[in-house]
Amino acid sequence: MSKTKTLIITYYWPPAGGPGVQRWLKFVKYLPEFGVEPIVYCPENPNYPIRDESLVNEIPEQLTLLKQPIREPYGLASVFSKGKSKKISSGVIPKAKKQSLIEKAMLYIRGNYFIPDARKNWIKPSVEFLLDYIKEHQIETIITTGPPHSLHLIGLQLKARCGVKWLADFRDPWTTIGYHKDLKLTAASKAKHLELEQAVLNSADEIIVTSHHTKNEFQTKTQQPITVITNGYDTHNVRVEGKDKQFTLSHIGSLLSERNPVVLWEVLSELIQENKAFSDVFKLQLIGVVSDDVIDSIHHNGLKNHVDVVGYVSHDKAIQFQMKSQLLLLIEIDSEDTKAIIAGKVFEYLISETPILALGPKDADVERIITSTNTGCYFNYQQKAELKSQLLSYFEAFQNNDLKVNAIGLQPYSRKALTEKLAKLIKHMQS
Repeated sequence: MSKTKTLIITYYWPPAGGPGVQRWLKFVKYLPEFGVEPIVYCPENPNYPIRDESLVNEIPEQLTLLKQPIREPYGLASVFSKGKSKKISSGVIPKAKKQSLIEKAMLYIRGNYFIPDARKNWIKPSVEFLLDYIKEHQIETIITTGPPHSLHLIGLQLKARCGVKWLADFRDPWTTIGYHKDLKLTAASKAKHLELEQAVLNSADEIIVTSHHTKNEFQTKTQQPITVITNGYDTHNVRVEGKDKQFTLSHIGSLLSERNPVVLWEVLSELIQENKAFSDVFKLQLIGVVSDDVIDSIHHNGLKNHVDVVGYVSHDKAIQFQMKSQLLLLIEIDSEDTKAIIAGKVFEYLISETPILALGPKDADVERIITSTNTGCYFNYQQKAELKSQLLSYFEAFQNNDLKVNAIGLQPYSRKALTEKLAKLIKHMQS
C-alpha cells in the first residue's frame, strides 16, 4: 500500500542540538511504520547556537532531505559582539538592569525589525522552491513546526497558493511565550505578532500543541481542531555502571536568567550549613547553557564549592548524566505564561529510573505528568518548607541505599505511540 507523502518544514535538524530537533527527528523515524512517507525541508546553512553531531547518526538512511540556503542576521550581529549575539540567539537574555547598550540595541532590533523572528528572510525563497516541489511530487500534506514561528508563515502562503493540507505544530506558544516580554516590542510590533498568529491559527487545517494549557489558550483564538501531542521518550542503548557515589542533583538543559530558583538555592544552602553529612556528599550538576545571573545567584548562596557547571554535552552524554545522578532537577519560571511549557527532557527524565525534583508555577501541565507517572515531586515557589523536607527525605533514602522511583503509565509518552497518534491525524486530514 502506498504511503501518504508528507512534507515537514523545520528549522532545527541535525546537527542542531537541543529538544527542538529531537521532536521531529523521532517522528520522522517512526512515521513510515504507520503508512506515512516523511520528506524533510530544512536550511542548508543555518546558524545553530547549539550543535550535536551525534544526532546526525539518527537520520533515517532512506529519508528524502531537501535543503535551501537561509540568510540570518546573527552573522552581521556578531561583527559587533559575537558572544552576545550567540547568547541571544540561544535564548540567554540577561536581566534588563544588566544589559549593555549593545544587548539592548540587539534585542530591540530583533524584536521590531525581524517579525515574527530572525528567520523571516527564509519565507519567500522557501515558498517559491516548495511550490514547484509540491506540484511535481504530488505532496498531499505539509507540516510546519515552530518556533521559529516564521516557518508557519511558509505554511500559510503554501496553503493559500496551492491548497495543500496544512498541519501547524507549536512546540511552544507564540505571543504568550515568556521571552516576548524581553524583546522590547513596540505596540505596532505586538499587534503584528497577534495578527500573524491569528492568520496561522485560523488557516491551518489542523493544529498540534505540546500541552493542554496551550490548547486552552489557542481555543480562545480559533475554531480549528487542536490536538495535544506531547514530546516523548525513545529507546536508547546508553548504559552506566551505577549511580554516583555523591548525592548528585543534576539539571539537564538551559538555565536562563529568569529560570533562577533562588528558593532552591536557599534551601540547599541551609541544608549544607545544618547537616554535615549532607554537605560532605552533595553536588549540584548543571549540564547545559547556564546564564551568568544563575551562577551568581548560586555563588551568592554559598554553593560555589558544591556546584559543577558542565556545559552543553551530546544527547547520549546527557542521558548518562540522567541515569547516574541521584536526583534530577526540573526548573520552570514562576509565571502564568510557563504553565504550558513541558521541557523535552521531562520525558527522558521519566525513564531514567531517577527521582525528579521539580519546581515551577502551580497547576502547570508538567506537574500533572510527574504526579500521574509517580516519577517525582513537584513544588511551587512558595513551598520552601515542603521543598526542604522532601530534599532531606531524598537524602535519607540515599544514605540508606533506598533512593529509587517506581514509575507507572509511561507508555503513552513513547515516541512510537506519539507518532502513531500523529500519523492518524495526517491520514484523517486526507479523508
